[in-house]
Amino acid sequence: MWSDEEFERITGPHRRELMTHCYRMLGSVHDAEDLLQEVMLRAWRASGDYDERRASPRTWLYRIATNACLTALEQRGRRALPSGLTGPADDPETGPQRRLPEVTWLEPIPDALVDPAAIVASRGGIRLAFVAALQHLPPRQRAVLILREVLAWRASEVADLLETSAAAVNSALQRARARLATVAPAEDDLVEPDDPAGRDLLDRYVAAFEKADVDALERLLREDAVLEMPPFLSWFSGREEFGRFIRWVCTRRGPWRMVPTRANGQPALAAYVDGGDGVPRAHSVQVFTVTRSGVARNVVFGNPALFTVFGLPSTL
Repeated sequence: MWSDEEFERITGPHRRELMTHCYRMLGSVHDAEDLLQEVMLRAWRASGDYDERRASPRTWLYRIATNACLTALEQRGRRALPSGLTGPADDPETGPQRRLPEVTWLEPIPDALVDPAAIVASRGGIRLAFVAALQHLPPRQRAVLILREVLAWRASEVADLLETSAAAVNSALQRARARLATVAPAEDDLVEPDDPAGRDLLDRYVAAFEKADVDALERLLREDAVLEMPPFLSWFSGREEFGRFIRWVCTRRGPWRMVPTRANGQPALAAYVDGGDGVPRAHSVQVFTVTRSGVARNVVFGNPALFTVFGLPSTL
């Protein structure tokens, strides 16, 4: 068995990419953090049996992590977003409807926890829409697609990891691609978080929201803009409906403060709202899809527990 120092030297460089892998598989940053600890414990216990002639440390760790994810997924349903469960609501002025505590919702992941190489090499492989689409795949198809398409492993390597044949891997990949094509939204003309045009657009969105200037905010939206708000089932599609809901919000709550952050390789905002005592309190983490023609989607995660994961204070 390896010493503590040797274990850290061998496994340490791979922890963030394993965290990213677990998140893609599970769709939850909290579950991924918990499972990564289990993966490290399994690796520690098995370190005495590790044979570098059979696999590199990275491949060995991915085998442990993938199998741990597959085992975890046997007892769990898929994580969802409201738009994956029902059609858009038609009356924004009634507010968010049907909070569903029994649904296990998708979660965002802060960029600080993601392997930097994953963002540089394939930002699309960590985007919220892609991770949401992955949830529609059976667990083994999900693993095959991630390993082959995102991590660019050879079919023979994936077959060895999953203890199957290369033909079975290629067959699973074809089925996964076909399924993904039916559920993954097109994300064309995206603006990356570091793009000056994207930063300027989000700055103007923040200014408009904090001033409750809904007319200015609407001008920043695409015609087909989408707003969804887990854990509420209702979501809204179209610039007019998006704006009407924001207007409804601004007449009932506020003032608001918005703090820039990043999630899933995308621009994001941490929203704080005054609870009536002058103290802005954690409300939601909002992940944006921004294109050259405006904001295409805002997913508002109304879970203040995410603020701890993002390293954000609960009050301002």
